[in-house]
Amino acid sequence: MNSTKNYLDYIPVCAPDHHFFIDKNGIIIICEEHKGFYAWIAQKLYKRPRFSKIKLDELGSFIWKQMDGKRTIYEISFLVKEQFGDKAEPLLPRLTQYFQLLYRNHFIDYVHERFI
Repeated sequence: MNSTKNYLDYIPVCAPDHHFFIDKNGIIIICEEHKGFYAWIAQKLYKRPRFSKIKLDELGSFIWKQMDGKRTIYEISFLVKEQFGDKAEPLLPRLTQYFQLLYRNHFIDYVHERFI
């Protein structure tokens, strides 16, 4: 039997080595620490910051807050549609691309996948 994985069934969670906070306007700000030898050199010689702050927009912040370790990407899409309506369209391709971007940058991970 050939089993295929549906990306919408993945359950996203915040990566354990990234910290974030919510500003007074409800916007998520992810703090990324620059580690390693080359980062250390850049910090010492070029006064580069040890941490970068990545500020999400309203839609990205809403999506981030829906990641509870239980909801699939597909389930999150319904909440986004309910909150933003047509402003979120094309919803599924956009949401999938957003989660792939977060994953590639190591901001999120997946706890497991659930097949419905």
